[in-house]
Amino acid sequence: LLGSAFSLRKTTYSEVLSEQLTKISEHQCDTAPAKYGDLTALFLNCTLNRTPVLSHTEGVIRVAQGIFEKNGVQTKVIRPVDYEIPAGLRLDMSETDEWDKDDWPQIQKEIDATDILVLCTSVWLGEKSSVCNRVLERMYGYTHVLNEKGQYRDYGKVGATLITGNEDGVKHCAMNILFSLSHIGYTIPPQVDAGWLGEVGPGPSYLDPGSGGPENDFTNRNTTFLAWNCMHMARMLKDNGGIPAHGNQPDVWEAGCKSDFKNPEHKV
Repeated sequence: LLGSAFSLRKTTYSEVLSEQLTKISEHQCDTAPAKYGDLTALFLNCTLNRTPVLSHTEGVIRVAQGIFEKNGVQTKVIRPVDYEIPAGLRLDMSETDEWDKDDWPQIQKEIDATDILVLCTSVWLGEKSSVCNRVLERMYGYTHVLNEKGQYRDYGKVGATLITGNEDGVKHCAMNILFSLSHIGYTIPPQVDAGWLGEVGPGPSYLDPGSGGPENDFTNRNTTFLAWNCMHMARMLKDNGGIPAHGNQPDVWEAGCKSDFKNPEHKV
């Protein structure tokens, strides 16, 4: 496990595709019901491993990323662990007395620019990674900034999650991640959680030889569903100008805010 976990070898998309998945994917891409070339997708890989250490989560990411790219969607993968991201709910924590540096604003710019956000994590002790928690906290800190329609800023964006690990926790982690994304404004299409788990106890991880991960039909099917449902929903939202700005603008209600009080969403 140590040898594989610290391998610097980069896995390509073709290496994580089973023969069956390749055939299905090629047919579906050839018969797609719409064009997706103007869409963008961002994967935030909340692995604990910094670049260039191998991330098994990125192996599953490559499957969805490949489907996106075959349909012309522009993709990017970022590992937040490569950046200095302080705890806190301010837009830029370096502007406080608590922290000298904050890389989060540059990641937030990438999030703001994308149509589809896939939040990816490994499972530790049955939970999403600490990096994933930090990402969600920092995203939450931006919710008081509204979009041009006066809605919460992430309205009109699509959210999804990919998860890897050993033993158990995929559905538990997905439940929390997808709720969190929905709560701050993301649109969650059907069946946009997918993952792979190894056997109970120590054993091979997704990209390790003999793991069975890349060939797993259940994981490949669900990851394929995820990619296509994200594209379908993003297409519908973009073609219709996002979520209609009617009945969902916080300023209309004022939410009990007074000019000398902080946003009530941020209760510390």
